[in-house]
Amino acid sequence: MKKISFIIAAALGIASAHSQSPDTVTVIETPHQVIITETPSGTSVKVMGQKDNEDYSYTYTVQHASNDTVHTTNDWELNFPFKKSSNKQYHWSIVCSGLYIGAGLGTSYDLVNNSFNWGLLNLASLNYNTLHGQQFSIGVGYDNKRFSLKRPNCFVMDEATNIVGIESYPEGTVDRSSIISVRTIQFPLQFQQFIGRQFHITLGGTMNWNVYAKCNTHYKVNKTHHDVSYRGIKQNKLTFDVYGALSYNRIGIYCRYSPCSVFKKGFGPEIKNTWTLGAIIAL
Repeated sequence: MKKISFIIAAALGIASAHSQSPDTVTVIETPHQVIITETPSGTSVKVMGQKDNEDYSYTYTVQHASNDTVHTTNDWELNFPFKKSSNKQYHWSIVCSGLYIGAGLGTSYDLVNNSFNWGLLNLASLNYNTLHGQQFSIGVGYDNKRFSLKRPNCFVMDEATNIVGIESYPEGTVDRSSIISVRTIQFPLQFQQFIGRQFHITLGGTMNWNVYAKCNTHYKVNKTHHDVSYRGIKQNKLTFDVYGALSYNRIGIYCRYSPCSVFKKGFGPEIKNTWTLGAIIAL
């Protein structure tokens, strides 16, 4: 609204230097981009795009007389390069986005009780906006996946071979839990389709560099707590996920599918084909 007011004010202000009874030149509602060019000889106002017409273009130019005085204002709605523009003016931008948290819908391994997933999709991403309702991006982010076993099963690892197996808890144990956690640097590649001004659909995939994994088993026997951690797990270093999201404004829901196994073949149970559903903010 500030931009429209400025255009009208600028046009009327320039016209008043040439006439005592200025007329409205034109009214343009919800322009996509406004460019005002000031030169020693005159002022040009160029409007590109309109609410229902992406190809709309309008130019208004006024030549200055020798005794004209032109006043300008810096009362603009600024768009910083590290902030998503609400009207998508920029082709290129760098952003941090996509805080998500979700729970597992299922996995191919029957003994997994549940899974949990959280992360930041883009610690930084390079975005290209077509200005016609589509956006492409590539970035780098962080992900953490956790899998817990159904009782009375727990993870154990043979430290001589680094092979992770599954056994039962010792007799008489209570407060039991056994979890494997995988920490990942992810590289998402995604496509967004905007629907109107608020909704957008996102489709994408990630290449995951699984930098760290560990098993942690906790239980209590005779009021004594036991915590057993296993490091040196042979997780798959490189895996791939695909995901989709539906967002309104900056909040949405996502679904993620992980087809790859957590462990290298022969070094642990085949936990793969994991589905996760959750919420995402500022995608």
